Amino acid sequence: MEALTLLNNYRDRLQPFLEEYFEKKLQKANSIDPLAEESVKLIRNFTLSGGKRLRPAIMYYAYLACGGKDEDRIIDVSMSIEMVHSFLLIHDDIIDKDELRHGVKTLNAEYKSIAQKFFPKADPEHFGNSMAMIAGDLAGSMGSEIVFNADFEAKTIIRVLDKLQDIVYVTIPGEMVDVILEARGFATEEEVMRMYEGKTSRYTFEGPSHIGALLANADESVLEHFTDYSMPLGAAFQIRDDVLGIFGEQKKLGKPVGSDIIEGKQTLLVIKVRESGIKVQKKRMEQLLGKEDITESEIDEFRKIVTESGALDYANKLSQELVGRSLKALEKIEMKNEESRIFFEGIAHFIVSRQH
Repeated sequence: MEALTLLNNYRDRLQPFLEEYFEKKLQKANSIDPLAEESVKLIRNFTLSGGKRLRPAIMYYAYLACGGKDEDRIIDVSMSIEMVHSFLLIHDDIIDKDELRHGVKTLNAEYKSIAQKFFPKADPEHFGNSMAMIAGDLAGSMGSEIVFNADFEAKTIIRVLDKLQDIVYVTIPGEMVDVILEARGFATEEEVMRMYEGKTSRYTFEGPSHIGALLANADESVLEHFTDYSMPLGAAFQIRDDVLGIFGEQKKLGKPVGSDIIEGKQTLLVIKVRESGIKVQKKRMEQLLGKEDITESEIDEFRKIVTESGALDYANKLSQELVGRSLKALEKIEMKNEESRIFFEGIAHFIVSRQH
């Protein structure tokens, strides 16, 4: 797929920018305090451990699509959204009690290990979460710092900073809805789709595309078209994420498969089993959902329920329909760069077929 080649090429070009940025941050942190240096190291290792770099790539290709020409400048500033991504992921790992991401320890798990080794009187769980939360905030500040120092006009930087804060502002309620629905143990399809909009559509697709367009001084109407492209695509992305969370492979995902079941996540799949499953399927699903000591055979049982109830088919069909809406909206954007057109079309198709 050409879009994946473009994404991988961009990721390779971004890597040295990220490495150089973290090297400078480590030098600065070293002059401040050893704890600051340790935090920057952990953020660096976490950020560089993997990931598709989808969000900064969307920013980059939106900039080119809207007529932007300076590729080094846009690659440099595109690091900002990756740092915001790290900030949100670090906090998300605390919320979800995850200890593995991209095949490496999460920051809360890293700091938990530090507490167990050096602070025997401390509660390692609380220490790990507290330190990771602070480090996550530091990663978020890095995102803003990158924009502050970007080589663009001051008025453009102000608009982008405003948009960057808006991304966080609209994402946090989506995360809150996720936490509330999990605590409540029940959700409607409407509530879950609203959560997807806040958690994924806004900050994975709409926000980065808007920033790229703003950096190219695009008209407001272009931003509106990118919104129409982004909102259904983000929902499709999250639906696929939920499917992979149950049916994916740990080696490809970089985190344990079945964690969504253990956490009792209220996903579209769970909702559709409640709606379409037979009585025995619904009862057994509720028994397994939120089970902390779930076994591999029980995860297989959960998969079977999701499949045989029709929930998996429903989710796959809906995600395809959402991608179709996204592609239709994309037609309204006048692409000033052919690679950008290939990228945005191809990524939409990739969303519903990806394996990680």
